[in-house]
Amino acid sequence: MNSQPLFSIITVTWNAAGVIEPTLQSVREQTNANYEYLIIDGASADDTLALVKRHDIPNTRIFSERDNGLYDAMNKGIDHALGKYLIFLNAGDSFASPTTLAQLTQLAINNPGVIYGQTQLVDANRNVVGKRHLTAPKRLTADSFKNGMLVCHQAFVARRDLAPHYDQQYRFSADYDWCIRVLKKSQSNAYAGDKPIINFLTDGLTSKYHRKSLIERYRIMCHYYGTMPTIARHLGFIPRYLKRLVFKK
Repeated sequence: MNSQPLFSIITVTWNAAGVIEPTLQSVREQTNANYEYLIIDGASADDTLALVKRHDIPNTRIFSERDNGLYDAMNKGIDHALGKYLIFLNAGDSFASPTTLAQLTQLAINNPGVIYGQTQLVDANRNVVGKRHLTAPKRLTADSFKNGMLVCHQAFVARRDLAPHYDQQYRFSADYDWCIRVLKKSQSNAYAGDKPIINFLTDGLTSKYHRKSLIERYRIMCHYYGTMPTIARHLGFIPRYLKRLVFKK
């Protein structure tokens, strides 16, 4: 491994044996090996770590100890990371293609602050069930997130020197706050194109606590973009919300 790998791929786990296999497989299959793989484990009591070791992914480092939740573990990932760019690939999520890292490597040549792309949703059987209801724009700025988290966190690849710790006052949407703070520091961002770069497992933490997550996102929007403008934008979100309800049915 190079003294500084280009990417630090970080997977946070806790009793994730039932979902982590596709994640490990997608990392193992990458054609570009200029990465380190960090497993930040919360002292799992199942076979999570045994599965990680069985896959024998090059340049893997495992850290297993009790933590104070998802974002505490992700902060530990940042602290341990050596790569130039951070990729948070949650257990159950996966790269969309074996060439995803190779594609991102080409975009990293110009040293953007953020490399980002599209996400597709998959179910537990790895069937594609659709696209995210929000689409990553071809041009991304901090103001883009006035309209919600347009880029899925797993498809948001941040340069490590711009990456702060996650604010743990937020239990469900600290990733939204984190992305905005990164974008406020970034001078340029690179779009990976219209094809998805990430498969997102639909039954993750945010999906289970969707209402609480939305409340936190509203607070974050008010903080960065103002209360009255945020209220006005939320009135405009109503058709989008109704469309999602129809889609789910």
